Amino acid sequence: MKSILVTAIGCAIFVAPRIAEAQTPPPAEQQRVLALIKDVQTQQAQIVDNQAKIESKLVELAEAIRLARLYSARAR
Repeated sequence: MKSILVTAIGCAIFVAPRIAEAQTPPPAEQQRVLALIKDVQTQQAQIVDNQAKIESKLVELAEAIRLARLYSARAR
């Protein structure tokens, strides 16, 4: 998550001066940049969602391992 944030900030730092340089960027270029920004935001939302799913699966797996160890210790 932190690396995504750093990447987004790095992209913003790279893009911001270019946008500031152009007094009035062509509408097509402006639309392209806005589309890219929306795309990145969508990807970040998907990554956050996937990270939450991964963490949930890890909790389930840890519980399954805990129970398996408990049952295997009783079987001895």
